[in-house]
Amino acid sequence: MKAAFALLARDVKLSWREGGAIGTALGFYLVVVVLTPLGLGPDLNLLARIAPSILWVALLLAALLSADRVFHNDYEDGGLDLLTMGSLPLPVVAAIKSLAHWLTTGVPLALLAPLLGLLLNLPTQAIPLLVLSMLAGTPAVSFVAAIGASLTLGLRRSGLLLALLVLPLYVPVLIFGVAAASAAITGPASPWPPFLMLCALSLAAIVLAPIAAAAALRTALR
Repeated sequence: MKAAFALLARDVKLSWREGGAIGTALGFYLVVVVLTPLGLGPDLNLLARIAPSILWVALLLAALLSADRVFHNDYEDGGLDLLTMGSLPLPVVAAIKSLAHWLTTGVPLALLAPLLGLLLNLPTQAIPLLVLSMLAGTPAVSFVAAIGASLTLGLRRSGLLLALLVLPLYVPVLIFGVAAASAAITGPASPWPPFLMLCALSLAAIVLAPIAAAAALRTALR
């Protein structure tokens, strides 16, 4: 457990110290949300209805920008080879790095959503459920991204291939995330069934994604 916590703390500190990946993700998130109302026009009712969709799509794309960094730095400096020979099983290493990506990318993006929601005329009663659904769904985003990052490790122009691999897997998270937030705006449907589905998707990703990512890492490091 000490080794696992040490690896998690190291990855989180390195991500915040470098600042480039999270800064790019937050900047992209902000730009997409700010530009969208300019393209849709001044219809505030329309913006309020589609605000959850805009915020979720922007979040997924912003998180994808830093997905290739999950294993990249350790692969470049040889640290990943050392981790494979260490005391932690490789699936646990993949899980910790995915968790670090969620803490440094998914959580900040979710917490920024209320501020950006005000730019889209998002009703205030929908903001708590929007943030809650994002916090519940973004673990699936980070853990699935780890699969794509491990499959494209060491490849040239891996970002485009990573997007092609991962974006289709994000569709269920997008559907249930938007459904949960939209139900709080329009009703009368309950937002809790899609929210529970988000939780189920995240739990499935937390269990299964590290195993798949570890298998891909073994292949890439041969």
